[in-house]
Amino acid sequence: MGKIIAISNQKGGVGKTTTSVNLSSALAQLGKRVCLVDIDYQANATTNLGVNRSNLLHSSTDIFMSQAQAKEALLRLPKLGLDIIPAKFDLSNVEGALIGDDNKNYVLSIALESIRDEYDYILIDCPPSLGLITTNALIAADSVLIPVQCEFLAMDGLTQLLNTIRFIQNKKQLSQKELIIEGVLLTMLDTRSNVGYEVISEVKTYFREKVFKTIIPRNVKVAVSSSYGLPVTEFSPQSKGSQGYKSLAKELVENNE
Repeated sequence: MGKIIAISNQKGGVGKTTTSVNLSSALAQLGKRVCLVDIDYQANATTNLGVNRSNLLHSSTDIFMSQAQAKEALLRLPKLGLDIIPAKFDLSNVEGALIGDDNKNYVLSIALESIRDEYDYILIDCPPSLGLITTNALIAADSVLIPVQCEFLAMDGLTQLLNTIRFIQNKKQLSQKELIIEGVLLTMLDTRSNVGYEVISEVKTYFREKVFKTIIPRNVKVAVSSSYGLPVTEFSPQSKGSQGYKSLAKELVENNE
């Protein structure tokens, strides 16, 4: 049975989508069966993997609107060795459409259960908010990976996220399921600045053993790779950013064995 990991932080610009894309690619390079589920309104993970949104027959929106099954929305990316359930901008309409649905918090969970056994890891790229879409992801997930940028005010807003995680944990206990913190990932470390190292110390003091040993450095190749529709692990395999995500993939796999 595959593990479902939500990659979430309601604060934007922390490397959430970059982590989703490159961790998916790095896990695939380790021979793991991987599916990335894009439920971010901006659909950046979809674009970063070279998918043309205008040609999509189905997307994650159709899953939420009960217009397609997860298998119907799946898109195979053979060159990258992974699959994606892509997103389109119309995801922004989902929350309003589902507001009166008694089952609104469980739509994604039900959908992903139908494909769980086909993968080792299903990663969910969440939107930068704690609304209905993210709630769906956290209920569907077995664990949550929290990217935290190594910059000033990095911890700002994390209390709200942790409160949401606790709320979901209590909700899932009713169905005898769990939601754990997979780990906190420190991203965009600028080695030339003391601020980054101060943030690392602060995050490790708060989260202790939940912080991944791997720290993702700030690296221009990571930013450039997205404009080519490729993960940095494919675009520039020897770059510091690529090596960071490959290290994270190995650490994640080791933690789950």
